[in-house]
Amino acid sequence: MSETKTLQNSIERSAKRPLVILTGPTAVGKTALSISLAKAINGEIISADSMQVYKYMDIGSAKIMPEEMDGVPHYLVDILEPTDEFHVVKFQTLAKEAMEKIYAKGKIPILVGGTGFYIQSVLYDIDFAQSEEDETFRNELEQFAKENGNEALFERLRAVDPKSCEIIHANNVKRVIRAIEFYEKTGKRISEHNDEQRENESPYNFVYFVLNDDRTKIYERIDKRVDKMLADGLVEEVQHLKNMGCTRNLVSMQGLGYKEILEYLDGECTLEDAIYRIKRDTRHFAKRQLTWFRRERDVTWVSREDFDKMLQILQTKEIIPHA
Repeated sequence: MSETKTLQNSIERSAKRPLVILTGPTAVGKTALSISLAKAINGEIISADSMQVYKYMDIGSAKIMPEEMDGVPHYLVDILEPTDEFHVVKFQTLAKEAMEKIYAKGKIPILVGGTGFYIQSVLYDIDFAQSEEDETFRNELEQFAKENGNEALFERLRAVDPKSCEIIHANNVKRVIRAIEFYEKTGKRISEHNDEQRENESPYNFVYFVLNDDRTKIYERIDKRVDKMLADGLVEEVQHLKNMGCTRNLVSMQGLGYKEILEYLDGECTLEDAIYRIKRDTRHFAKRQLTWFRRERDVTWVSREDFDKMLQILQTKEIIPHA
């Protein structure tokens, strides 16, 4: 690269505000690494997780607790009631507000979590104006799912947007409905819309780290994590939520671990079956996460041993000063 081109790239980067992303499949070790990274680069963390945002849902979401934060401020953790709806548009709004607070302190925002679409919504400033919800049609689809099952609704999505079915789980009814609704309203597949938005130039000078490990090790950690959740009181946590009036139609109760234990508490399956399905579906979820991240552009794959390499990359991109 010529000196002129290098200088031009440096000027373009300096005109954009910095953003660091640390993502990867569930149970890969993002939390511990994110704390070390934040302390090293004068950063603060924004959770890009669809479940840790909810109060009273600590165990099943593997939520980072205050004593684990080691003094690093965290945003979008423990801020919503379980009855509140949380989706990508709300995440994008709240994340941008948090970023402004972090920039105002002269610090660097670090998006940490495994929900790839949430990260993408901020990184490329995705426009969701086209996908405003149609309440009547949405209610019709919700009723269809209740009467015919989640798989039948999922097949309706597959008929119009098979690519979305590679990313969205059949039990994520809200996202399935949103994808069908988007197609019905615009005549365009939401997967195509998202691909187009992904081609946007990011308004940030960013580095996008994807933390990964051997798949066998990830699966072993998932199984151990689920066992620990049970030992720490996951059943009691879900029972408490049920006593609060939380039912399976809530977005929060669709989370892995919550819907299965709720089915057990409702007498629809044994505890052993619920545990088996939590482990199996979490492994499937990790696989889908990796599929998503491989589709992303401008990502840097790292392992937990690559911390110094990560800092060097951040220096090269002029997000942090050279040592």
